[in-house]
Amino acid sequence: MKAGVLAAAATIGAGLLAGPLWADTVETSGDVLRVAIPAAAYAVAWRRDDDEGRGQFLKSFAGTIITTFALKKTVDKSRPNDKDEAFPSGHAATAFAGAAFIHRRYGWRDAWPAYLVSAYVGWTRIDADEHDGWDVLAGAAVAVGWNWLLVEPRENAAITPVVGTDRLGVAFSMRW
Repeated sequence: MKAGVLAAAATIGAGLLAGPLWADTVETSGDVLRVAIPAAAYAVAWRRDDDEGRGQFLKSFAGTIITTFALKKTVDKSRPNDKDEAFPSGHAATAFAGAAFIHRRYGWRDAWPAYLVSAYVGWTRIDADEHDGWDVLAGAAVAVGWNWLLVEPRENAAITPVVGTDRLGVAFSMRW
């Protein structure tokens, strides 16, 4: 839970700091947060000294980015503002990639703040007339799909048999 709150605070803090300094628009906050959420997810894995998780994050994030850009080039769908390459939303994909990684690797309790902020990023794209709801939903689905495919949940507790010449038992350990 502490990691989720830490990730949310870092993400929201980056958005709040960026807003007054560089622009006062909703769209800009979405631009900043789409980078801050995956950065916060990577930071959570770093903070937890989770080398395996960092590797899984990078692979799932790369899959998300490659799939998103491939779909943008192959699906002929215009944006609400009549520009090209609407489907899927890259902002939503990158934001949800961070949230889905935290969810898959560390659990729902740590991920809900990142999901909340990711949903806000998706809304900023709709509000800016850059995407419709289907574009945002597709970006989120691509990110969640790659994370469920490549990221394994981290075991927080382990029960290990202990066998020795003078002992026999079970050891219980838990990561805090």
